[in-house]
Amino acid sequence: MKWENLRESKNVRDNRGKSMVGKTALGGGLIGIIAMLLVIFGGETGQQIAPVLEQLNQGGQTTEQTETRTLASEEVKMGKMVSAIVGSTEDVWHDIFDQMGQIYQEPALELFDDQVQTECGNAQASVGPFYCPADQTVYMDLRFFEELHQRFGAEKGDFAIAYVIAHEIGHHVQNLLGTNTKVWEQQQRLSKKEANKLSVAQELQADFYAGVWAKHVQKYLEPKDIDIALSAAQAVGDDAIQKRVTGQVNPDSFTHGTSKQRKEWFMKGYQTGDIKQGNTFDFIK
Repeated sequence: MKWENLRESKNVRDNRGKSMVGKTALGGGLIGIIAMLLVIFGGETGQQIAPVLEQLNQGGQTTEQTETRTLASEEVKMGKMVSAIVGSTEDVWHDIFDQMGQIYQEPALELFDDQVQTECGNAQASVGPFYCPADQTVYMDLRFFEELHQRFGAEKGDFAIAYVIAHEIGHHVQNLLGTNTKVWEQQQRLSKKEANKLSVAQELQADFYAGVWAKHVQKYLEPKDIDIALSAAQAVGDDAIQKRVTGQVNPDSFTHGTSKQRKEWFMKGYQTGDIKQGNTFDFIK
């Protein structure tokens, strides 16, 4: 992606190099892996993610130390890239909301190392990138993308990061439009199986919104970018993750959609560029 030509956002907080060892850390090991599977590309609402983080925090440790380090030049460059991508999402969603007669409230994005405090709870990097509606912030440890490549087979590339950012911003859009609240309210009245279906629809819609963003920044894309995004979507499908981690697939437990679904909805957003075409909730009925 030719991100150097994009406007950089002023809403990115770069806290890398500042490891908050003095705060409660989530339990690691197997619990950390489970957390990642639960909220990878975390589209969960604050009501959904907070109990998970709270439960994991109970197994953590508390110390009183803070570690700092100097960012390498490549890390600084990645930070500028993230700011540019976030800036492009701001421009795109401002335009779309203007067309709908609404005002787009820009979210923040915080880069962190290892662990972070949020209004949705404390989180470790193993949770994966997630959006917290309580503070309207996307949280990311960029080392996640190396994990995505090594453990789940996603292609490397700037646009893998761009896709994930756009997906998380998609959850912010859902938050502004009231989708997250409606989903959570409906889930309280449903069985786990039916509630999971709503989570899948919510995630697929965020993939669709990521595709809409990609359509609007198409002139900045390079030939392999869409393939890289599809590779990331393939890697984080529920079926792909379950198969790789457990060797089995349980469709009733899906919360994010299959690899095929995630790729299809991203492409639908990319091909149409029309937010009105993304009613994934009708799709799952």
